[in-house]
Amino acid sequence: MPPEDASHLRTFMQWPVSVDVYGARLLKRVQSSIADIARAISAFEEVVVLVADEHRAEAVAALGDGIATWDIPTDDLWCRDSGPTFVANESGELAVSQIQFNGWGDKQEHGHDAQIARRIADRIGLKYLETGLVGEQGGLEHDGTGLVLAHASSWVNPNRDTAPREVIERKLLSAVGGRQMIWAPGIAGADITDYHIDALARFVAPGKVLIQMPQSVSPDDPWSRAAHETLGVLRDFHAADGKALEIITLAEPVDVRSQKNDFVASYVNFYVCNGAVICSNFGDDAADGEAAEVLQQLYPGRRIVSLNTDPIGESGGGIHCATQQQPEAGT
Repeated sequence: MPPEDASHLRTFMQWPVSVDVYGARLLKRVQSSIADIARAISAFEEVVVLVADEHRAEAVAALGDGIATWDIPTDDLWCRDSGPTFVANESGELAVSQIQFNGWGDKQEHGHDAQIARRIADRIGLKYLETGLVGEQGGLEHDGTGLVLAHASSWVNPNRDTAPREVIERKLLSAVGGRQMIWAPGIAGADITDYHIDALARFVAPGKVLIQMPQSVSPDDPWSRAAHETLGVLRDFHAADGKALEIITLAEPVDVRSQKNDFVASYVNFYVCNGAVICSNFGDDAADGEAAEVLQQLYPGRRIVSLNTDPIGESGGGIHCATQQQPEAGT
């Protein structure tokens, strides 16, 4: 699986249409936020928004000019989870590797979203590689050289797969071309994803991890405990060659705009596209500024574009969750 910062052919996104999931009012806000993200990315690379023809007019009206739409029906917006996982062979030829979306363990309607990856592979003429793996790409991180990081809670979970962890690990590494797995515990059942790793920690280079940390462990906050558990796993890990990981910590925002209790305020849920890093701001000026500075240091050749994506955060995710890259063939 090529790293996200490799050259892209395009970005895929999904147009959310489910009133049952959002309600009419929030759905409009979420659609508007998806349009904002799509327009920001389209300044740097092609964006394709997946939307059934019956909803195309409303999508085009929100997206504006310069953003393509493909007639592939969707339920929700989370293209990182239901979109295609692109892999490449040694010659740079692309295929789509199966990570079968099942609505985060059948927690949500996903009749259309479960078919998106295969439908894209068929449309662009790529092989679809059956792996037997059930889950979501947002539940894993890879460094492009063989290390794969995940919370066990979103993979070793009977709502995805009842097999032992070693079997799931083997399928996961095979699906993305990984060689060594880093498992942290995570949290099962606290959110719809069972705690996707990409809301907490991201590889930003081979062997280099950016992790967003709360100021301290709170006994009443399982998220803070889980974050520190993951940090501990990363600090203890050594690759097969004996090297430790390089770890960069980033403070989480405190004074955020949204008042929703389960608001996802993740700076690390950014998206790397051609020439830019698209990230979120949350209204905490000091923390927002620090996050932008850190990302600029990590990606010095790219422009940092910071957006208000509060409707996406209030829906349980972020920019990375809403996007999926198609690498350039040969990268």
